[in-house]
Amino acid sequence: MTTIPDRPHTALLVVDVQHGAIDGAPRRDEVVANIATLVDRARTQEVPVVWVQHHDEQLQRGSDAWQIVHELARAEPEPLVEKSYGDAFEETSLEQVLAELRVGRLLVAGAQTDQCIRCTLHGALARGYDTTLVSDAHTTEDLSAYGAPPPEQVIAHTNLYWTHQEAPGRTAGTVASGEVAF
Repeated sequence: MTTIPDRPHTALLVVDVQHGAIDGAPRRDEVVANIATLVDRARTQEVPVVWVQHHDEQLQRGSDAWQIVHELARAEPEPLVEKSYGDAFEETSLEQVLAELRVGRLLVAGAQTDQCIRCTLHGALARGYDTTLVSDAHTTEDLSAYGAPPPEQVIAHTNLYWTHQEAPGRTAGTVASGEVAF
């Protein structure tokens, strides 16, 4: 269980599912559909959905690239956390949002696997959260031209190593979207 006192709730954290982060990524449509299903299930079960939206030089606020993909829609009053670092906790309101919701367990989905997803997973676990990666609900762009492995290998490797993450008093791991228990 989480090491954060009095945080019995779970939240779905939807990270950077924006046009500029996910369009053209492998399995984009499948990943977005899995996230949409998770969002619907979370809402039905009254589990908080927390949205994270990145902005930087490539994803400028208000641009088409910055917009959350059209297949997903944030519902009021679901929190939206804007960030400019890979870790969604760095210089954002995420910790405050989760504290107000009494969340100690996160299910993480979104983009990009090798950047913001990994940073946020590690940031959450280091801060005391139980942190589960939804294995078929994240993707990344092809950065092999810069020396990275092909995207499918990045995704598979991230699923592999997060399955075996652990920390004292916390749980981590992966789960397929169809097996998520809120």
